[in-house]
Parts: sequence; C-alpha cells; structure tokens
Amino acid sequence: MARFERVPLDAPVWSRAHAGFGDRLVFQSAEWLKFLAETQGVEPVLAELREGQETLGYVTGVIFKKFGLRIFASPIPGASTPYMGFNLRPGVSRRVAVQALPEFAFKQLRCVHLEVVDAFLKMEDIEGLGFNHKHHPTLEVDLTGTEEEIFNRMTKSCRWTVRKAEKNGVVIEEARDEGFADDVAAQLTEVFARHGLALHFGADRVRAMIRLLQPAGTVLLLRARDPEGQCIGTGIYPGLHETSFYLIGASWRKYQKLYPNELLLWNAMLHWKRRGARVFNMVGNMEFKRKFGGVETSVPLISKSSNALIAFLRTRAPAMARAAMKLAYKLKPRRPAPPAEPSEPQA
Repeated sequence: MARFERVPLDAPVWSRAHAGFGDRLVFQSAEWLKFLAETQGVEPVLAELREGQETLGYVTGVIFKKFGLRIFASPIPGASTPYMGFNLRPGVSRRVAVQALPEFAFKQLRCVHLEVVDAFLKMEDIEGLGFNHKHHPTLEVDLTGTEEEIFNRMTKSCRWTVRKAEKNGVVIEEARDEGFADDVAAQLTEVFARHGLALHFGADRVRAMIRLLQPAGTVLLLRARDPEGQCIGTGIYPGLHETSFYLIGASWRKYQKLYPNELLLWNAMLHWKRRGARVFNMVGNMEFKRKFGGVETSVPLISKSSNALIAFLRTRAPAMARAAMKLAYKLKPRRPAPPAEPSEPQA
C-alpha cells in the first residue's frame, strides 16, 4: 500500500525533481514554498509517495496553526495560492495519493485537519474515501491556437476594449521595481473597499514576490500606464511549464475609460503563450473573466478532520475570515474613494 514519507525540502534537489513532472505548477515550486514560508510564517512540507521501494510522486503543502491546532493545507487559504496538491508519475492515480493522505497528515504530521486543492483532481478520485468537498470553479483559456484564434474567441466587447485601450495610448510594461508593490496595494485597497472589506495583506507580500519569484521567471508583473506615464493598473500572473494564472489585478476607477484591465490581461496571456504555456487559468469565474473565451471547469476542494468538531469549525473559517475583513473595514477611518475594477476582490 502506498504511503507518504516526509522528506527534507532541499530547494535545488526539489527543483530538479519537480522539473520532471508533467503536472507541475508554479505553486509547487521551491521558490513558491519559500515565498509562503516568509510571508505567511508557515512550515513548508514536501512528502514522497512510496510503494515499497518505488517513488510514485510527491505532495507539497504547509503546516499552519489556528487556535493552537495544526492544519495541513495544500494550499493555505488567503495566501495568493489557489492550487497545490500532488505531482505524480505517469499512470499513477490521484486516488492512490488521496487515500494515503490522512495517515500522513494526522499521524506523521500530528495535524487535526487537512485540505487540498489539486488542479488535476476529479470526483472519482475521492468517491467513497470519506472526504468532504466543495467545488472550486474557474475558467481556463486554451493557449494552443494562434494568437489570432485566441483573440477571436474573446467576446466582441472584450476585443473592442483591448483595441480601444491601445488607441487610447495605454502602455503595458513589465515591472521590476519595488514601487510596483505600492501600486498594487493601493489599487487593491480600492477594490476591497468597494465590497466593504479591508485588504488582508500589504505591499510587503508583493515585494516578496518580486524578490523571491521574479528572478526565477515564474511570475509576470505588469503595469499599465496612461499616455502621461501615470500608473493606472497592475496585474500579477504566475506561470510555469504548461499553466499560467491570473492571480491579482486592479486599476484606478477614474482611469476606467482608458480600458487598462483587458489590455493587461491580454498581454499576460500572450506572454505565457510565447513561453510555452498551453493554458491560462483565470482563478475564478467572475463576469470580468468570462469575456476572454475560457471554458468553465472545476476541481473539488477536499478536506478531512480528525473529529467532527474540528470539521465544523474549519467549514466556518472562510465566513469568519470575511466577517473579520468587513469589521476591519468598518473600523477604519472613512476616506471616500472610488471603486476599482475588476468588480470582485481577488488575492
């Protein structure tokens, strides 16, 4: 029977091993695990799935604590990390990995709860195994066609706004300066404020991305400028191997007539296509993202607890976190500020 065994997270060794998996994602890379450890104060975990002397694959994740209780998460919610999960050899079923996970998390790691969002997991992989689940929907844009084909799959209004932004003189540039982090944080604050929420992270998280991820080429940071050189929009788009992602995006409301958001996202898609990506994952299915010609899909977010009380408390955690963000916003001094686009907070 297959079982997980924790192994040391040696960054160079893991980077070489990770490069051999066809299902690898940027969020499972050594650089991303280091980013999570530094910005979230979590304990990164790498474990090898073995059957006898054979290595079947790995799971990456983190251990964090809530009210003194240890939780294994792959990934940790609210940490700008939508997926993690497994890396498996060809022909190895994800059901085998899922079956081995509770013993590893509860007995070896001494955690009381585990949760996983794996981009390749299917419902048949978890049926009958006693896991709770909820759907984790998104939109995926196929990048394998020509640039013209990808552009023409976008809605007519989306194509128009991309062209209109270019005519308006909006310029998209790749950002490498730390000032980009302040631009992102300020614009995201407006996005969250529209929904009565306080932003739960600041510019420091983005600065860590610039320092830890950009040198590896695994994150694209884009800035939109108006004809006068003013920063009017920002976007963060990680990617590795065949899959790239829309992680963070925002812009100032007063510059919406220049349409920077669509042009930012179109440039990000082209960037990753030209570097070999086959899929651009929108990380969600909000209305703004539907314009770009993606196909809606979903994977199950799976979880299991060592007892029923822990399970109940953990299911309430997202609502409690959102309530805390709303309360933090209400307690802040009032500063009138126009809302920004896109129309939903994401981070």
